[in-house]
Amino acid sequence: MEGWLMSVFRNTKRSMLVESKARSWRIMVGIDWRRNWQLYLLIIPVLIYYLVWCYGPMYGIIISFNDFSPRKGIWGSEFVGLRWFREFFNSPFAYRVIRNTVLINFWNLIWGFPLPIILALMLNDLRSKLFKRTVQTITYMPYFISVVIICGILRDFASSDGVFGEFTKLFGGIPTNLLGDPAYFRLIYVASELWQRIGWDSIIFLSALSAISPELYEAATIDGAGKIKQVFHVTLPGIMPTIAILLVLRIGSLMSLSFEKIILLYNGLTYETADVIASYVYRKGIVEANFSFATAVGLFNSLINFALVVFANKASSRLSETSLW
Repeated sequence: MEGWLMSVFRNTKRSMLVESKARSWRIMVGIDWRRNWQLYLLIIPVLIYYLVWCYGPMYGIIISFNDFSPRKGIWGSEFVGLRWFREFFNSPFAYRVIRNTVLINFWNLIWGFPLPIILALMLNDLRSKLFKRTVQTITYMPYFISVVIICGILRDFASSDGVFGEFTKLFGGIPTNLLGDPAYFRLIYVASELWQRIGWDSIIFLSALSAISPELYEAATIDGAGKIKQVFHVTLPGIMPTIAILLVLRIGSLMSLSFEKIILLYNGLTYETADVIASYVYRKGIVEANFSFATAVGLFNSLINFALVVFANKASSRLSETSLW
């Protein structure tokens, strides 16, 4: 009897404690709402945008498990299970598109991630404001040029009678259409991405550099540290959280590559090195109207990207104590 009474007492005490915490939480939320209701109202349009355009359409992944017919609709189409996934992995194109997507993103990461940091470090040490602004403007401008225009310029430059062809002829070589040769596609794509994005990507690192206290540099100078040592012992540690977060996001997109620039540059001769998951999904889903197959490939791609983000975030939290969550 005594044990039963103690059990009832403990349960009652626990329920009262839970109720008290819930009441305290509701009071705190109410107080915070009354103080910051304008900020909450500003968040509402963003929440609506994500709910309508990002989370709402996610029910469409059901298509990847159906033999989708627009006439029957998503729920009326025949359920086929993992048929489209098996068809993709058994096709001769699966390895090619996965390999090309990873390799292009890998070279983009190797060159496109550290070079904006280096540019930001160099701009941060410039004493002439006029020269600094001029360099920033020149490096930022390509980012605002349309992808269609960029691809048109690349096609003209890479043709046999273009700028690169004329240089080849000048040095005694035989000019060729570089975009018609699979060996040059990745080089042209990565180099154009670097040229277009290096200035824009450096803005975040310049912002992080401006937050480093000048007193740290003064202390390092008093201790006898030169410019190089200040970079490694003051500057880089100061922006390391920013570097870690952006690196996690870049690693998480190793399996993601937009199709616009790819389909504007590639052709049947360069599929071996240029065809990526996004362009393959475009051809299967839009051109061939095989919506279920394209959705299955896209879902596979998204799951891999999600796993990469989780892995990179975990590694970053252990190595640098900085993570997204």
